Amino acid sequence: MSFPPDYTALPAGQVSSSVNAPPIEYMFSQIMLAVQKSQTEISDLRQECADLRLANASLERQIREGFQLQNGNGYYAGSRMGSGFATPVPSSPQLRAKSPFLSPHSIPSLAAAPTAHFSSPLGDNAVMPFPLGVRDIPGFYVVIPAGGAGTRLWPLSREEHPKFLLDLTLKGRSLIQATWDRLLPLSSPLRTTVVAGPGHVKSIREQLPDLLPHNLICEPGPKDSMAAIGLAAAVLAKRDPDAVIGSFAADHMISGDDAFLSAVAEAVEVAKKDYLVTIGIAPSHPSTGFGYIRLGNKLGIKEAPNARLVSSFKEKPDARTAAAYIGTGNYRWNAGMFVTKASVLMDLLKDYKPDLHDGLQKIAAVWHDEALRQAALNEIWPELEKIPIDNAVAEPAAAEGKVAVVPATFGWDDVGDFSSLADLLPAESNQPRVLGDSCLVLTEQVAGGIVVPGSGRLITCLGVDDLVIVDMPDTLLVTTRARSQEVKRLVKKARDAGWKQLL
Repeated sequence: MSFPPDYTALPAGQVSSSVNAPPIEYMFSQIMLAVQKSQTEISDLRQECADLRLANASLERQIREGFQLQNGNGYYAGSRMGSGFATPVPSSPQLRAKSPFLSPHSIPSLAAAPTAHFSSPLGDNAVMPFPLGVRDIPGFYVVIPAGGAGTRLWPLSREEHPKFLLDLTLKGRSLIQATWDRLLPLSSPLRTTVVAGPGHVKSIREQLPDLLPHNLICEPGPKDSMAAIGLAAAVLAKRDPDAVIGSFAADHMISGDDAFLSAVAEAVEVAKKDYLVTIGIAPSHPSTGFGYIRLGNKLGIKEAPNARLVSSFKEKPDARTAAAYIGTGNYRWNAGMFVTKASVLMDLLKDYKPDLHDGLQKIAAVWHDEALRQAALNEIWPELEKIPIDNAVAEPAAAEGKVAVVPATFGWDDVGDFSSLADLLPAESNQPRVLGDSCLVLTEQVAGGIVVPGSGRLITCLGVDDLVIVDMPDTLLVTTRARSQEVKRLVKKARDAGWKQLL
């Protein structure tokens, strides 16, 4: 320990009141500095160890996956494998993009967004990638249905560029990229499948460079969730008869990645008991925009202590009914997440929708022969019934006690309208949310609302509250947050009026 230069040590036992003696405060500050330095060094060492563990796990995973591909367990030996992050993490986690579009050609006349790429924007792993090699579930296959007509967030989203391709948090990752990042720890690229329409295939390949070619299933046309998920299940059952699949929409936002991954892992354990399993979201408010799940009795599965039977599914309720649901404590939001054995799903489909089951099985039987596959799709797909998975199998199976639910605590939103999107964006007090370059928005006495300055023009607002203003190069939308769920009505009117090129 160092002392002031004018300090003179005295013989043992001698006490001095000299002004040259080091003050107690000085000695204490020196001790605290030494302690802080030690703590900093220990923290640095811990961080280095953590980084080394992650790097080692990543290397082991890449070696394992490469070995599997070379030994015939994958379909394309030598395919480029990676962690799912094709671009580097920026140096500052505060960096925000200026546009929700990740590429300049997405919408005409828009400037390119900066290439700032994070992992799951709303998750716990926002700064550091997921812990590789820790949560992998053998035999579990992720299915990501990537569909949508781009009507609910129009004109920001379009038919050829729906919301799952947009970066709605301005953190450099689109919704489908965030979904990929979030789920990859459970399945790796080898067991992650995306189902999409032909108009979105090119953009998905650009945004998910580690998606293996055989794991991108292209459906010829929109047939709702049952056909999309059922086709993936039929194909995956041919590859692995024991496969457990989990279906997770490409355009949902989730906060709390650890809670999410734990809920999925618990759902997989229940699915192994031959249940169709959904994940129920704890409602934060009496929403009229979501369906509800009524909880039944506990299943008593040791590996899944939270799992319950589904008593029934409820359609989107009115405000009074939604409030009554929440008051009972026995209801959860239905987020449309399903986990089950691929073979169990196909058996349920055979019981409740045999024609749809037979058509999908015929397509899956020839899936790996490109010529036969295309012929089967051309012949069979147009005749398949268009129906959601909830109506096709979940509701009738629940009535027979075949559906379970894992109640979960993570945050969730399907970003179904501009009002929901506004709630997910940061804002200063008594100011509207801005999705884009905030320098293009000037306000005076304006509270609430959301502004999307997508055209590059300056937008000014005076004395108007809770407005939704979406200013694109070719279209301007103005409505209120209260009526933002009705935007799809304008889309229909625009189509009927001959403005299809703007949809």
